[in-house]
Amino acid sequence: MKLPRFIFQTAGLFLGTAALAMLAGCVTQSQTRPLPTVKKADLRRYSGQWYEIARLKNRFQREGESAMAEYKLLSETSASVHNTATTPSGKVRSIEGTATVVPGSNGARLRVKFHGLAALVPASSEGNYWIIALDPGYRSAMVGTPDRKYLWILSREPRLSEATKKAYLKQAESLGFSLQDLVWDPRPAAR
Repeated sequence: MKLPRFIFQTAGLFLGTAALAMLAGCVTQSQTRPLPTVKKADLRRYSGQWYEIARLKNRFQREGESAMAEYKLLSETSASVHNTATTPSGKVRSIEGTATVVPGSNGARLRVKFHGLAALVPASSEGNYWIIALDPGYRSAMVGTPDRKYLWILSREPRLSEATKKAYLKQAESLGFSLQDLVWDPRPAAR
């Protein structure tokens, strides 16, 4: 007995839709679980200068730039932020902002708001700067966002040991960050 063509078309449409739904649902468990942070971060100790060693590619940082951030304590729960980016030709861009500790986070989550036009970009009340790894001596750190779209590896020096880089990358991957768009600082010492 020959089945009508519309049955095959309907079955094909159903199977195709089911396959797409399964693919759309292929998010790893590490991407859906809450992003853990360090247990505690002291903003006073975190303040100071940080070199960006690596980052996930993003819309507000340009390819080939070296970046640095400086935090200056304003109170026990807030700090000024001064980010600078330097192109290979020496051109410098900078932006100012304020970082505020998210209540109940023990300093591990900050809400960073920048001034000027950047102030129009919303920042979640849960924070947009989550400290997910921090050296006990506050010499290196890894920061990300809970949606896993942004990630930075930072150091007090313009370079970081290979062992520390590997440990941070392994941790980031286990937390669900996709590292295929990782951008390394172009300074020779940083790699």
